[in-house]
Amino acid sequence: MPGSGDTMLYEILDDRFRTGRCANGDDRLEKLYGDCRWAEGPVYLPAWRQLIWSDIPNDRMLRWDEETGAVSVFRRQAGHSNGNTLDREGRLISCEQGNRRVTRTEPDGTVTVLADRYDGKRLNSPNDAVVRSDGSVWFSDPDFGITSDYEGFRAEPELDGLNIYRIDPGTGEVRLVADCFGAPNGLVFSPDERHLYVSDTRARVIRVFDVRDDGTLSDGEVFARAADGTGSFDNLRFDDGGRLWAAAMEGGVHCYDPDGTLIGRLNIPEPVSNIAFGGPKNNRLFITATTSLYSVVMGVTGLPRVARRA
Repeated sequence: MPGSGDTMLYEILDDRFRTGRCANGDDRLEKLYGDCRWAEGPVYLPAWRQLIWSDIPNDRMLRWDEETGAVSVFRRQAGHSNGNTLDREGRLISCEQGNRRVTRTEPDGTVTVLADRYDGKRLNSPNDAVVRSDGSVWFSDPDFGITSDYEGFRAEPELDGLNIYRIDPGTGEVRLVADCFGAPNGLVFSPDERHLYVSDTRARVIRVFDVRDDGTLSDGEVFARAADGTGSFDNLRFDDGGRLWAAAMEGGVHCYDPDGTLIGRLNIPEPVSNIAFGGPKNNRLFITATTSLYSVVMGVTGLPRVARRA
């Protein structure tokens, strides 16, 4: 099946990629937009049939309309936003790494700050967020937005370490839940929410943590390591078959079986930053890759938008 140019879109590394119908979608990538500096953070809004994503160095958020294919600016001076997600009420949660905060966009367009400090000190540069079914917001806080002025504002860190935090849905308290990362990046809960998967970009691994009943995490174990020549990992998503899909920079999009085996890849013509499932059936994979937004209608379906608790 042809992909972009002479490159095959689907690369089958294990027969489970074939039997799981992971390669049974479109036979080509569709390029939806191509004028970003560094694209990240795609999130699909089902009620509007639109996708919002971040163009970090240009300090803007863009919007693609599924009905018309039109692209417009959703927000300028967006705090050099990076990762975006939706909460259980469908409100937009954004990691503004330039403003060093996590925010929520209300239905009337106003912006509410959910977190900008921990223990009285400014966050580094929130990168990615995920919302659990209890309403808690979990986010990564590497230093990408303060190391230079390209994706934020150069500054000295106030906190020790690059960590994962949890925002309590009732009190708004920010709690540190995991540390000891080279640079925590993408994060996603398993389908039953008993595990949290986190990509550590500088360590070039994906780690998995047990989520305890009190919201704390166990020590993380390595779930997968980046192969030589594939860069590292960024954000993560699950399909409804329990397979983990990872944005793997120069390695395209990787697909892992629940046992951690790399079973297949999507080959993308630019280094991949983020992925998100969307569309009316939640089987359209949106891919942000350097300057561009791509999509492919898949033979698999993304994890249901409302998480299931075991």
